[in-house]
Amino acid sequence: MFTEECIKAVETLRRGGVLLYPTDTVWGLGCDATDPVAVARIFRIKKRSDSKSLVLLASDMDMIARYVKEIPEMAVQLVEVNDRPMTIIYPGAVSGARPAEGETPVADRYSLAYNTVAEDGSVGIRIPMMDFCIEMVRRFGRPVVSTSANISGCPTPKDFSEISQEIKDSADHVVDPALEKESTGKSSSIIMVGLDSSIKIIRQ
Repeated sequence: MFTEECIKAVETLRRGGVLLYPTDTVWGLGCDATDPVAVARIFRIKKRSDSKSLVLLASDMDMIARYVKEIPEMAVQLVEVNDRPMTIIYPGAVSGARPAEGETPVADRYSLAYNTVAEDGSVGIRIPMMDFCIEMVRRFGRPVVSTSANISGCPTPKDFSEISQEIKDSADHVVDPALEKESTGKSSSIIMVGLDSSIKIIRQ
């Protein structure tokens, strides 16, 4: 089941679809983080402003290094010693340009979609502590959006049973709920790390 679900998830991501899947924290809505059209669809599903950035999942530090201009040494140290889900906000994302009004945004697998990145150019990325997510992202080969599976302003669902039918119906593929046993049901900590290795705790 594990391998089969990875294959189905990756197929969905590759065709620009939206995925509903369990993560190491809570259930997430996901898509190709380099595809601005798919990302915009997630904002519409969540009824959320696209002025807010999104958390992304990467399989390892090597993948993060391809989409962040410079990784602070402190970030590497935090990842090495971390023992629970942790999202790091990195400065200087490698991202595509916001299209001019009326232009169709274009996906570039070597750049994060402009609408995944904060206004200051930073981006939040987590290496998940869950085999399914790591393998899915590794097979896909680039970061995947991971935003909580709820309408903006509504409670974050702790497990599959709490996800609204509206959200379930919006996804192109729903990963088998049996895989949620590795989820904690709690949101990750969020830490912002500067190029000078300064640390700011956003959420514990």
